[in-house]
Amino acid sequence: MSRGPRTARPSALVLRALGLGDLLTAVPALKALRRHLPGHELVLAAPGRLAGAVAATGLVDRLLPAEAPGRAVPVALAWPGGRPDLAVDLHGNGPPSHLLLQRLRPRRLLAYAHPGRPGIPGPVWREDEHERERWCRLLAWYGIPADPADLSIPAPATLSPAPGAVVVHPGADAAARCWPRERFAAVARELRAAGHRVVVTAGAGEDALAGQVAERAGLPRGSVLGGTADVPFDRLAALVAGARCVVVGDTGLAHLATALGTPSVVLFGPVAPRLWGPPPDPRHRVLWHPGTDPSTRPGDAHGRTPDERLLRITVEEVLTAVRDLVGTMPRPVGHTRADHPPADAPAPR
Repeated sequence: MSRGPRTARPSALVLRALGLGDLLTAVPALKALRRHLPGHELVLAAPGRLAGAVAATGLVDRLLPAEAPGRAVPVALAWPGGRPDLAVDLHGNGPPSHLLLQRLRPRRLLAYAHPGRPGIPGPVWREDEHERERWCRLLAWYGIPADPADLSIPAPATLSPAPGAVVVHPGADAAARCWPRERFAAVARELRAAGHRVVVTAGAGEDALAGQVAERAGLPRGSVLGGTADVPFDRLAALVAGARCVVVGDTGLAHLATALGTPSVVLFGPVAPRLWGPPPDPRHRVLWHPGTDPSTRPGDAHGRTPDERLLRITVEEVLTAVRDLVGTMPRPVGHTRADHPPADAPAPR
């Protein structure tokens, strides 16, 4: 994958300037575009911090760095000049993202229809649709077959820093989707007592959270990976690919486990798993307690306190789900070293 000047090939620009989970849920659509446009240079407008993850998909020729606060649309794109042959809006549905791409004067724009931009044909947006299915349906409407189940990415060549570990990821980009740290610590403590090596992962700025979980769980020094900065993607992917199981909330690491086929226990709240959850698969356990509210977004996904549906998930539920998975899944055989330290040895930071 290059960040250099464009080639003489026709170009297809895809807008998805969001996070890691958003990138991975767009993999089926990106695969469809790659198959449909074998002669095009496929350019993805996405945050520069995702360069490693974008390269790991093997689907994109070039990353065009683009981002905005939260889930907003970037103000501009540093397109190097010339009209894109095709522009595809996988960012959202509305005038801001449509206009951003239209300013580049693409010969063709693929996007959902919106009353604010009546000149753009396209399918009708559905609020209650899984993210993978949404973008595949968009492409199918324009005659590009896409399979939402085609979501895997290649296994990393990097060796795992902790092969066979249970990975616990307590963070998320909103407090509403963070299960309490003391519960994550209780899960990690029980798993360690049962003989599992446990690694706590953390994104940039989550070092205090991850450190507290590891300390309360009584994990050995070096059991936290990341925190002061994002873990390099190849190392993070190797850890997940070689993990026994991943315990995580509704965040990017859950989608990485899905993309790599790693068993996972995913804790949902306040957004329903039928919008962002893994596909039906015995390798994944989804925990979700909506109560009497049948809607897909019963809570505030950007709230400042843990969502009540998330709080209904108990430590014992999570432990039972992990035990069910590790009892039925074979141990990972790839991404390990024969001379790797034993389970109680500290993982490198």
